[in-house]
Amino acid sequence: MKQSQAKKHDNTMTNKILMRLIALVLGLLFLEILIIHSKNEQQKSVSNQVQTARIMANGDLLYHDGLYMSALQADGSYDFTENFTYVKPWLKQADLVLGDFEGTINPDYPLSGYPLFNAPQSVTAAISDAGYDVMDLAHNHILDSGLEGAFTTADAFKEVGIDPVGVYENPVRDKAPLFIKNVNGIKVAILSYAYGFNGLESNLTEKEIANHLSNLDEKRMKVEIERAEKEADVTVIMPQMGVEYRLEPTDEQVKLYHKMIDWGADIIFGGHPHVVEPSEVVKKDGQQKLIIYSMGNFISNQRIETMDGVDSAAWTERGVLMDVTLEKKNCQTTIKTAQAHPTWVNLSLIHI
Repeated sequence: MKQSQAKKHDNTMTNKILMRLIALVLGLLFLEILIIHSKNEQQKSVSNQVQTARIMANGDLLYHDGLYMSALQADGSYDFTENFTYVKPWLKQADLVLGDFEGTINPDYPLSGYPLFNAPQSVTAAISDAGYDVMDLAHNHILDSGLEGAFTTADAFKEVGIDPVGVYENPVRDKAPLFIKNVNGIKVAILSYAYGFNGLESNLTEKEIANHLSNLDEKRMKVEIERAEKEADVTVIMPQMGVEYRLEPTDEQVKLYHKMIDWGADIIFGGHPHVVEPSEVVKKDGQQKLIIYSMGNFISNQRIETMDGVDSAAWTERGVLMDVTLEKKNCQTTIKTAQAHPTWVNLSLIHI
């Protein structure tokens, strides 16, 4: 009798434990369903959000001797902050500001302007203060103070919080990650390329050129741009090519920049001619892509008074500040607006 009651008691306890386990499992399953539902709702909410990013970009920051002299202080230092007095309020409105520094910053070389540009390091403080985030260094003057000068130039910008693109020290180009900037939730890839280096690349080995510089090698550009299209929401290219002081793009520019669009570029901010060249809207896959063949000079000592014999001398004083707003909605990013603000350099001051 006692054994029967004990067995009955054990069965009752076992049933209670089983019921509790079943209740616990059901509770956990219900909780997991709630978590999954919550995550789905959050993901749906994020995908429905509209994100925007305002990008500004300009052409050459070209520091001639005249600009050094205008920035020289009584104690022998240099202060370039005045250069950006009128454009700084504009640049500060952007979420991402891209510049093109045409020259080098190498403390082991003397200061110089044309034909071998080398600026004092203090120029980067003024550029940073103006609001720049990224600086394109892929241009024909980047070897003006040697390959080491290309590296010291990149380092000078890094020291003031500006990301350089177009020069690769370590890791080398083929092993380096793409430069992608997250701007308000929009991933912006930025690539830059130069048509050449004024013959100074002859002082380097082929391996050094391939490892550290960014030229117009179509095979490598295609791979990088196609990769950027997969990894980023928007791909911006800053190429340097064309004919100096020519007001229209060359056939080679048009052909190559359209290839870049075909490979996956969304925006092309061109440079090198030192004058503004036309812009173009290209339709691809139902979206509008933007090309400006040259943004002209942003700051330089190229003016009517200094450009004897150049028919388009007046245009070297003028440039544009490109102002593009991106919009990301339902996981698709498009160009919402694009404007070109005209600029003019009066001695060392940029006006807009």
